[in-house]
Amino acid sequence: MDVHAVIVSNGMAPKASLIKSETEKADLVIGADGGGNALLEQNISPDVVIGDLDSFIKPNKVHFELIHDPDQETNDLEKALKYASDQGAESCTVLGMYGLRMDHALKNISVLKQFTPKFKQLVFKDDRFSTWHISQKIEAKVEKGTVISLFPLSGKTSGIVTKGLKYSLDDESLENGLRDGTSNEASEELISVEVKEGDLVVFIENKGTVEVVYWR
Repeated sequence: MDVHAVIVSNGMAPKASLIKSETEKADLVIGADGGGNALLEQNISPDVVIGDLDSFIKPNKVHFELIHDPDQETNDLEKALKYASDQGAESCTVLGMYGLRMDHALKNISVLKQFTPKFKQLVFKDDRFSTWHISQKIEAKVEKGTVISLFPLSGKTSGIVTKGLKYSLDDESLENGLRDGTSNEASEELISVEVKEGDLVVFIENKGTVEVVYWR
């Protein structure tokens, strides 16, 4: 059985509807420190809250596990993702990972790369976009007009080939400070992005139904 985890981090909390729809599909619900507050505000009891607990407001009655991990070499999202992996989660959706501090948001994108190999599927999701890290290829079914943005995480990403996008790339490169791939859009209902060298972050707008059919 594929164990699916949902982590709510301590960034800008997504809409209540997104938190509820995602946690309803989860076998394991984790609050990453202050992310536990966002869950409790929606009357959702997590299975565990983990972190250095400097942001979590402990309720009078606790009906879930609290794990205090004061290690300052890892952030609370890293702790939560490691816990999910250790508990056997094969897929994971992370909410609330952006928004309050830019340095924390950039750190969490780095964490996305770090933990991608540990899961069959790992996606960061907010109210507007789902975010994937790829080192080979992603293929997804989307609505035409869906915004697709590409960000070269490793500085320069080479050999990028896209299909089904309005502005296509054919064995081309993206490089920070020189050329980016923001605000492209789907011209077909099946899109793909392939990369030969480097690490690429792909942002797919949550427009209608988005179904990722291949990713690695």
